[in-house]
Amino acid sequence: MATENHSTVAEFILGGLTNQPEFQIPLFLLFLGIYVTTMVGNLGMITLIGLNQQLHTPMYFFLSNLSFVDLFYSSVITPKMLVNFVNNKNIISYVGCMSQLYFFLVFVIAECYMLMVMAYDRYVAICRPLFYHIIMSHTLCCLLVALVYTMGIIGSTIETGLMLKLHYCEVFISHYFCDILPLMKLSCSSTYDVEIVVFFIAGFDIIMTGLMVLVSYAFILSNILRISSTEGRAKAFSTCSSHFVAVGLFYGSTAFMYLKPSTSSSLAQENVASVFYTTVIPMLNPLIYSLRNKEVKAALHKTLRRKLI
Repeated sequence: MATENHSTVAEFILGGLTNQPEFQIPLFLLFLGIYVTTMVGNLGMITLIGLNQQLHTPMYFFLSNLSFVDLFYSSVITPKMLVNFVNNKNIISYVGCMSQLYFFLVFVIAECYMLMVMAYDRYVAICRPLFYHIIMSHTLCCLLVALVYTMGIIGSTIETGLMLKLHYCEVFISHYFCDILPLMKLSCSSTYDVEIVVFFIAGFDIIMTGLMVLVSYAFILSNILRISSTEGRAKAFSTCSSHFVAVGLFYGSTAFMYLKPSTSSSLAQENVASVFYTTVIPMLNPLIYSLRNKEVKAALHKTLRRKLI
């Protein structure tokens, strides 16, 4: 480690979720189960949508992309966390840390925009049903998905670039993966400008997409309440309820982490919020959309029958 004008580090030590040895194996088994469920659920959703023609609609096109984001989003964090549970010293190289940070940011920002796009799709489907297939054309759907990944790459490149310019004097990260806030605490150079930019980008991504989701659902709710048929209202609610649950879980946990002063919560609270949106939500999304969706369940039964016969 050089110690002249600024110190640089070649590797970091991850604090992990707990420093109590008796919890390491139980937590390893718990998160291994979560990760396997995440992989099976999201890969299954992508495969199911790809194999069934009746699911080749804009809604399920966006859902398959959400599963793709969740698949890689979880894979950036969880495998390293699992290794750390069974290692005596949780070491990650500087390059590995910055790479993990970069891809984590790509997919977490992409998730924000994907949920916004899905909310817009539901708005058009319920509030403009006669023009749905005209508005949500294949070209527009592809452009929206391209926008999702582009925003993820742009935001991640800016934020990771800022973190690469910092000089680090300490190596112990009080977290289980390389996130922006814990890394900034290790810097021996001023982080004020970085904090302002990160807060602005995170605020823009979370607040702007969150507001778009809320506006979409305000119009959807207003339109649903005007439906005279009880059966029609129930059907409209059923197509949106699963998405609304997923949105609430994701935005609630990410806003708690990034849209608050850094001293307003404890490390334990931050770890719980981080675990929720980095490992639990990617597992829950395919379960929420499949268990609460009659079309997905019907497609699954049809696919299983086709494979078993």
